[in-house]
Amino acid sequence: LFNAHFINKCVEKEDGFETEALSQLHQWHLWQTKEESNPGLPIELQERCFNAFISDEPTVSKLQDDVVAQLSFIGLDPKEEVLMGSGYRIDVLVEVNGKTIGVEVDGPHHFIRKGRSPLARTILKRRQVPSIDGTELVSVPYLDWIKLRNDKKKKQEYLRKLLGLKSDNE
Repeated sequence: LFNAHFINKCVEKEDGFETEALSQLHQWHLWQTKEESNPGLPIELQERCFNAFISDEPTVSKLQDDVVAQLSFIGLDPKEEVLMGSGYRIDVLVEVNGKTIGVEVDGPHHFIRKGRSPLARTILKRRQVPSIDGTELVSVPYLDWIKLRNDKKKKQEYLRKLLGLKSDNE
């Protein structure tokens, strides 16, 4: 299915792709490159796809602001909206015991019908970032976070546990 014929059709249709389609083609290209299953897209089309993929300006939610504040309170130095080499943007990067970890603050729009099942694009990001960029990802789902209410101690403990840090009580 994804062979030279497919790539040729993509090149023929290149000017007809909308931004979303170019972004999806970029994700496909990342997968193909990682799997080394075919030569991938021509350089010019790769660049268009990459540029489309990174074109959305990031928006930071109140949920993300709260998570970042709690990460700071536990002594970490969070970096927000970091653009990775793959083109994926990570909500927050933190350094934990010499290891860089990406923290994805997953609000309702990362899940099917605002439930607990992640959307395909969220699943794909969780697969591609560790394998391509070499950065471990952890998720802070909004349903977990709202259960903690406004209890800063519980939020900080949740993040410590998620990141493998010692508890405040240890």
